Amino acid sequence: MAREQGQKMVAQNKKARHDFHIEDTFEAGLVLVGTEVKSLRAGRASLVDGFADIEGHEVWLHGVHIPEYTQGTWTNHSARRKRKLLLNRAEIDKIERRVNEKGLTIVPLALYFKDGRAKVEIALARGKKSFDKRHAIAERQAKRETEQAVGRRLKGHQD
Repeated sequence: MAREQGQKMVAQNKKARHDFHIEDTFEAGLVLVGTEVKSLRAGRASLVDGFADIEGHEVWLHGVHIPEYTQGTWTNHSARRKRKLLLNRAEIDKIERRVNEKGLTIVPLALYFKDGRAKVEIALARGKKSFDKRHAIAERQAKRETEQAVGRRLKGHQD
Protein backbone atom coordinates (compact mmCIF):
# COMPACT_ATOMS: atom_id res chain seq x y z
CA MET A 1 0.00 0.00 0.00
CA ALA A 2 1.32 3.45 -0.93
CA ARG A 3 2.19 5.95 1.79
CA GLU A 4 -0.05 8.95 2.18
CA GLN A 5 1.33 12.25 0.93
CA GLY A 6 0.21 15.79 1.64
CA GLN A 7 -2.08 17.20 4.26
CA LYS A 8 -5.71 16.29 5.05
CA MET A 9 -7.58 18.70 7.34
CA VAL A 10 -9.81 17.00 9.93
CA ALA A 11 -10.97 19.89 12.16
CA GLN A 12 -10.34 23.61 12.67
CA ASN A 13 -11.00 25.84 15.66
CA LYS A 14 -12.26 29.05 14.02
CA LYS A 15 -13.61 30.31 17.33
CA ALA A 16 -10.08 30.39 18.78
CA ARG A 17 -8.97 33.00 16.25
CA HIS A 18 -11.99 35.10 17.22
CA ASP A 19 -11.54 34.77 20.99
CA PHE A 20 -7.73 35.00 21.24
CA HIS A 21 -4.77 37.02 19.99
CA ILE A 22 -2.50 34.34 18.48
CA GLU A 23 1.14 35.02 19.37
CA ASP A 24 3.04 31.89 18.28
CA THR A 25 2.12 28.53 16.71
CA PHE A 26 3.64 25.05 16.98
CA GLU A 27 3.00 21.76 15.20
CA ALA A 28 2.78 18.75 17.50
CA GLY A 29 2.21 15.05 17.05
CA LEU A 30 -0.54 13.25 18.96
CA VAL A 31 -0.43 10.00 20.92
CA LEU A 32 -3.62 8.20 19.82
CA VAL A 33 -5.14 4.74 20.10
CA GLY A 34 -6.30 2.83 17.02
CA THR A 35 -10.00 3.67 17.18
CA GLU A 36 -9.18 7.38 17.54
CA VAL A 37 -7.17 7.29 14.34
CA LYS A 38 -10.00 5.53 12.50
CA SER A 39 -12.51 8.08 13.79
CA LEU A 40 -10.23 10.95 12.69
CA ARG A 41 -9.75 9.41 9.25
CA ALA A 42 -13.54 9.47 8.94
CA GLY A 43 -13.24 13.25 9.45
CA ARG A 44 -14.89 13.49 12.85
CA ALA A 45 -13.49 15.73 15.60
CA SER A 46 -14.20 18.98 17.45
CA LEU A 47 -11.62 21.38 18.88
CA VAL A 48 -14.08 23.96 20.24
CA ASP A 49 -13.59 23.32 23.98
CA GLY A 50 -9.98 22.18 23.68
CA PHE A 51 -6.94 23.52 25.50
CA ALA A 52 -3.46 22.27 26.32
CA ASP A 53 -1.73 22.10 29.68
CA ILE A 54 1.82 21.36 30.82
CA GLU A 55 2.11 18.68 33.50
CA GLY A 56 5.54 17.46 34.57
CA HIS A 57 7.40 18.72 31.48
CA GLU A 58 4.84 17.06 29.17
CA VAL A 59 2.15 18.78 27.14
CA TRP A 60 -1.38 17.34 27.36
CA LEU A 61 -4.38 18.17 25.19
CA HIS A 62 -7.68 18.37 27.11
CA GLY A 63 -11.28 18.74 25.99
CA VAL A 64 -10.85 17.77 22.33
CA HIS A 65 -13.80 15.65 21.24
CA ILE A 66 -12.97 12.67 19.02
CA PRO A 67 -16.17 10.60 18.88
CA GLU A 68 -16.10 6.85 19.40
CA TYR A 69 -15.49 4.78 16.30
CA THR A 70 -18.82 3.36 15.13
CA GLN A 71 -17.43 -0.09 14.27
CA GLY A 72 -15.34 -0.17 17.46
CA THR A 73 -15.92 -2.81 20.11
CA TRP A 74 -14.91 -2.95 23.76
CA THR A 75 -11.53 -1.48 22.66
CA ASN A 76 -13.16 1.87 21.85
CA HIS A 77 -11.74 5.04 23.42
CA SER A 78 -13.51 7.64 25.55
CA ALA A 79 -14.41 10.70 23.49
CA ARG A 80 -12.89 13.45 25.66
CA ARG A 81 -9.86 11.80 27.25
CA LYS A 82 -6.65 13.78 27.63
CA ARG A 83 -4.05 13.11 24.94
CA LYS A 84 -0.29 13.57 25.07
CA LEU A 85 1.32 15.94 22.56
CA LEU A 86 4.69 15.15 21.03
CA LEU A 87 7.05 18.14 20.99
CA ASN A 88 10.80 18.66 21.27
CA ARG A 89 12.17 19.37 24.73
CA ALA A 90 13.26 22.87 23.61
CA GLU A 91 9.75 23.64 22.34
CA ILE A 92 8.17 22.40 25.57
CA ASP A 93 10.56 24.53 27.66
CA LYS A 94 9.86 27.60 25.51
CA ILE A 95 6.09 27.12 25.78
CA GLU A 96 6.26 26.48 29.54
CA ARG A 97 8.40 29.57 30.13
CA ARG A 98 6.09 31.86 28.12
CA VAL A 99 2.89 30.48 29.66
CA ASN A 100 4.22 30.97 33.19
CA GLU A 101 5.70 34.46 32.79
CA LYS A 102 3.26 36.18 30.44
CA GLY A 103 -0.07 34.63 31.34
CA LEU A 104 -0.67 33.04 27.95
CA THR A 105 -2.76 29.96 27.28
CA ILE A 106 -2.33 27.09 24.82
CA VAL A 107 -5.21 26.48 22.40
CA PRO A 108 -5.51 24.00 19.51
CA LEU A 109 -6.11 25.63 16.12
CA ALA A 110 -6.24 22.70 13.71
CA LEU A 111 -6.19 18.91 13.64
CA TYR A 112 -4.93 17.24 10.47
CA PHE A 113 -3.03 14.36 8.91
CA LYS A 114 0.37 15.20 7.46
CA ASP A 115 1.99 12.42 5.44
CA GLY A 116 -0.21 9.89 7.24
CA ARG A 117 0.51 11.07 10.78
CA ALA A 118 -1.97 12.90 13.03
CA LYS A 119 -0.82 16.42 13.89
CA VAL A 120 -2.31 19.27 15.87
CA GLU A 121 -1.43 22.93 15.45
CA ILE A 122 -1.33 24.61 18.86
CA ALA A 123 -0.93 28.30 19.59
CA LEU A 124 0.23 30.45 22.45
CA ALA A 125 -2.64 32.88 22.78
CA ARG A 126 -3.87 35.76 24.90
CA GLY A 127 -7.59 36.18 25.48
CA LYS A 128 -9.37 39.08 23.74
CA LYS A 129 -11.63 41.45 25.58
CA SER A 130 -15.12 42.07 24.19
CA PHE A 131 -14.17 45.52 22.86
CA ASP A 132 -11.25 43.92 20.96
CA LYS A 133 -13.71 41.57 19.26
CA ARG A 134 -16.00 44.45 18.31
CA HIS A 135 -13.00 46.39 16.99
CA ALA A 136 -11.88 43.43 14.85
CA ILE A 137 -15.40 43.03 13.42
CA ALA A 138 -15.58 46.77 12.63
CA GLU A 139 -12.19 46.64 10.86
CA ARG A 140 -13.26 43.63 8.81
CA GLN A 141 -16.52 45.36 7.83
CA ALA A 142 -14.71 48.58 6.83
CA LYS A 143 -12.22 46.62 4.71
CA ARG A 144 -15.05 44.77 2.98
CA GLU A 145 -16.86 48.04 2.21
CA THR A 146 -13.74 49.66 0.74
CA GLU A 147 -13.08 46.63 -1.47
CA GLN A 148 -16.67 46.74 -2.71
CA ALA A 149 -16.39 50.48 -3.43
CA VAL A 150 -13.15 49.95 -5.38
CA GLY A 151 -14.77 47.13 -7.32
CA ARG A 152 -17.77 49.27 -8.20
CA ARG A 153 -15.45 52.13 -9.24
CA LEU A 154 -13.44 49.83 -11.51
CA LYS A 155 -16.62 48.59 -13.18
CA GLY A 156 -17.59 52.20 -13.93
CA HIS A 157 -20.48 52.55 -11.51
CA GLN A 158 -20.91 55.93 -9.85
CA ASP A 159 -21.91 56.05 -6.18
